[in-house]
Amino acid sequence: MTTAPVRHGALLGSKLRALRKRNGLTLDELSARCVHLDPAVAPSVSYLSMLETGKRTPSPQVLAMIAGIFAKPADWFLDGNFDVAAADARGAAGGPGNGLDPTAFEPAFLFSPTMLRHSLPELLLQTGTSGPNFAQLLIRVWQETQQNDFPEIERAAEAAGARAMPLSLTSLTAICERHGLEIRWVDDDRRRLNRGLARARFEAPGTILASRRLRAHEERLKYEMAFYLGHKILHNGDGAISAARVDRADDAEPVAAGTAGLGTRDALHAWREFECSFFAGALLCPRAPFRRLLVRESHRISIHRKLGVGPAVVMRRMTAVSPYRHWHFFDGYPPGYLRTVYRGNGIPLPWGNLSVVPDPCPHWAVFRLLRENHAARLSASPQPTSQISAMLDGDRVRLYCCHSLLTRDAADAMRVLSVGVDLAPALAAQGYDAPRLSRSVWESCQRGRGAGRIPDEAASAIRTVAHVLKIGWVAEALDANAQIICPRSAACPRDRKCGGA
Repeated sequence: MTTAPVRHGALLGSKLRALRKRNGLTLDELSARCVHLDPAVAPSVSYLSMLETGKRTPSPQVLAMIAGIFAKPADWFLDGNFDVAAADARGAAGGPGNGLDPTAFEPAFLFSPTMLRHSLPELLLQTGTSGPNFAQLLIRVWQETQQNDFPEIERAAEAAGARAMPLSLTSLTAICERHGLEIRWVDDDRRRLNRGLARARFEAPGTILASRRLRAHEERLKYEMAFYLGHKILHNGDGAISAARVDRADDAEPVAAGTAGLGTRDALHAWREFECSFFAGALLCPRAPFRRLLVRESHRISIHRKLGVGPAVVMRRMTAVSPYRHWHFFDGYPPGYLRTVYRGNGIPLPWGNLSVVPDPCPHWAVFRLLRENHAARLSASPQPTSQISAMLDGDRVRLYCCHSLLTRDAADAMRVLSVGVDLAPALAAQGYDAPRLSRSVWESCQRGRGAGRIPDEAASAIRTVAHVLKIGWVAEALDANAQIICPRSAACPRDRKCGGA
């Protein structure tokens, strides 16, 4: 039996928890398996819990027992073993959920609720991060962890709308009335409107105060009504809700001095806003009929016109209802601000959504569209564009396809909406060698000094994947050169560096 120095095990608890979850075991099941091996030495459920939280250190006998269950050497759990941890953390191609999260290999006791309560206020103060921004970041990470799967909110929306699609304004008004929600029209200040401020707000217990100008923007009006209907149904219209933030650019302003810190109201409003926004999407685009429509229309963004909703609602809803889980969504404003981010496929950010980064890679589709001649493109009714991108992630090449649209929000602010998928899991699911095909695209791009034709073998495989997933814009992207992209242009991986590198 091992005599490894268990005292060098600050990372042990986090490794054990991540490994147990990866293998689908509960604490009860792990304890039962230990009892089966040696009842006299086997740890109890409560003791295993304390091991995972760093409150206890196992004896060499207990460590050897746990290591044997997971077919690991005992020293795998100790602090000095970084190579094994890193290898397991990489996992298979395809983003989150495949392998252990590298951040899990930190000492669990450093991330205890007590430590976080004391350190987070100081962190926010020193970085100048506002409470609302930090709360939004927490909600975003929760969405990505759950891969946008929130069945309780889905059921509440389906019960309210009876899965009707498309939902007309008249029908939506009747649903609101049935739930005791009325609309009161008010005049607003055009100057405030043009700064992108919200165009409706909620007045407890059941009134939506809506700008008269919303009558000319039916897509936006329907979203506002659905958003506040969600608040009425989910939270009984208690009024603890901020304005709906879809199509708002005003939060792109830098954080003012002295506003850092996270308050209770920030977290509550962020969570309520997320729930009501998700409810609105589920009401206007109910899961089952919307999924069928996506398949029938090959995931065309233009279906938003048939449904009477904005393109942002359709794009965000794709990430929630698609049986393929490896999606991302960006909502970008110039000069380089991501107001909304979803990364269910783990794609790195081209720049942050807490600040404007001065050196984003100019070859991301969302950033390229922000830099182009906005006025000319918008006056010509621009169509969405598709792009296949290769990104170097350590020693592995990742392959993405995105579909992006330059448009304006309800406050007439310029924005780019971009939805995309990680192609590697889909390629692997069809039996293709995803790493090799991704590498071939990368090498073609390098030969073309950053952009290149997709090799025939890779193009054929991607075309098959597009057919299976019924995503037409993936196949359309094959008509253009693939691009090498990176999270920051200061670390440009192209043989011929970007201008900002």
